Amino acid sequence: MSYQAPQSFTEVTVTCKANIYFDGKVVSHSILLADGRKKTLGLVYPGHYTFNTEAPEKMEIIAGSCRVRIGGQGDWIGFSAGTWFDVPGHSSFDIEVADGITEYVCSFV
Repeated sequence: MSYQAPQSFTEVTVTCKANIYFDGKVVSHSILLADGRKKTLGLVYPGHYTFNTEAPEKMEIIAGSCRVRIGGQGDWIGFSAGTWFDVPGHSSFDIEVADGITEYVCSFV
């Protein structure tokens, strides 16, 4: 299976106010596509963070790397640029960045 991480989006509305979590260690901006889909584009700085989900999410890693554990259970799985992971709705995920900055696109599916 071949996967190409997104490089850009066209015809979008960008929310100027950032979503800031964990004292600025995770920052994203929301975009709305012309067809109504919502995505966030963000940065994760080194650390360990837990996020809860309402809707299912697809997290595409654009640059950097991280480890993830879905639902607080099971093994940690590593992800690097050009990979993605899915998180069910009404769940959670732990994400850990050891060093550098991880860039991501989150799609709400």
